[in-house]
Amino acid sequence: MQATIEKDAYLTQLLEILPMLPTDFSWLSELRDRASAIVRQSKFPTTRDEEWRFTNLSALRQIQFNNVETPVSPSLDVAIPEAESRLVFVNGVYAPTLSAVNVPNGVIVGNLTSLPVHLRSYLAQVEGAEEVFTALNTAGMTDAAVIWVAANVIVESPIQVVFLTTDATFSQPRCLVIAENSSQLTLVEEYRSLSTNSYFTNAVTEIWLSENAHVNHNRIEREGAKAIHIGKTATSQAKHSQYTCNSIAFGSKISRHNLQVYQTGEQTETTLNGLTMIAQEQLADTHSLISLKYPHGKTRQLHKCIVGDRAHAVFNGKVFVPKMAQLTDAGQLNRNLLLSPKARVDTKPQLEITADNVKCSHGATVSQLEDDEIFYLQSRGLDKDNARNLLINAFAVEIINQIPLASLRQTLTTAVSQY
Repeated sequence: MQATIEKDAYLTQLLEILPMLPTDFSWLSELRDRASAIVRQSKFPTTRDEEWRFTNLSALRQIQFNNVETPVSPSLDVAIPEAESRLVFVNGVYAPTLSAVNVPNGVIVGNLTSLPVHLRSYLAQVEGAEEVFTALNTAGMTDAAVIWVAANVIVESPIQVVFLTTDATFSQPRCLVIAENSSQLTLVEEYRSLSTNSYFTNAVTEIWLSENAHVNHNRIEREGAKAIHIGKTATSQAKHSQYTCNSIAFGSKISRHNLQVYQTGEQTETTLNGLTMIAQEQLADTHSLISLKYPHGKTRQLHKCIVGDRAHAVFNGKVFVPKMAQLTDAGQLNRNLLLSPKARVDTKPQLEITADNVKCSHGATVSQLEDDEIFYLQSRGLDKDNARNLLINAFAVEIINQIPLASLRQTLTTAVSQY
């Protein structure tokens, strides 16, 4: 009983240090209060909980937060050349001096002040909003990145959203994306750090795709070596929509990405590509959920993990195909490459099917670099280190090549080469 009280007390402590709601956003009061009530009734996740049994968050309780109300804008060029619009948040605070917006008519790119009244109802409405860390983010919401694309508008240039951390903070980034009927958008969402201290990032991104909308979402997590990062991506897809998520994670001491996709109409397409690269004693946990509720849904998921030293990767992928989701075509695969005898991976691909006319498959593989493969490359003139790096790059490139931005592909390829 005592342990439960301590964990509940910790969540209460986090609520008490949340920032005050600015007067400009007083309309958020009810939403925040409702989320606070959910957090107060929740328990802090532990390894006794099935969904968290491989991810120990006890290190989070040891961080002494030093929140900065008015962060100093860092002199850092975070722009990618392909993006004409960029939103930058520093320690959770919108930084207009680092941001740049150049969008066509029918597109809104800005912070929460840019959100029209009739679109406020989208906030915190995707399924899963009552999960404890998602509710904690909502309870402390003071701002958010906002992207809205009107019906039939195709945004040619990618839109970049960057969340930076510069101190030992408790930061709760929020992003809301709304793609109306037959619109198209490419989004780059990045989490980066200028801090060598311990800190906690609790991020939530909500993406709404209306009928026939197309969204290509590229999520890059490369936070500091002492960071704890918990991220939630919740996506709702209407009929005939297409959503692609390319998720790359190679930062943080502990990272967790909860990726949830809800197909709310027939003939939707979902593609999830993931790459985790960790070493030393990092822990990276990916939990995904694809919920199909209508006929003719199609989904493909490929998640790869490269794990070195004493690092620990976790993958738990769920695909729900209930009886009404007839003629579903779903495929899921998790592939893991262990570079050290003490590297570890726990993988659990799941299909839950009650429909009787579907095409579904899932699987997982765990492998190591083979001595004969390295020997073969050495026989062709490569030294051992270059042979090893070539094999690692070949494993990762299948995911990296799915990213539609050349500059980002090059950055990630360089990161893999230095792994």
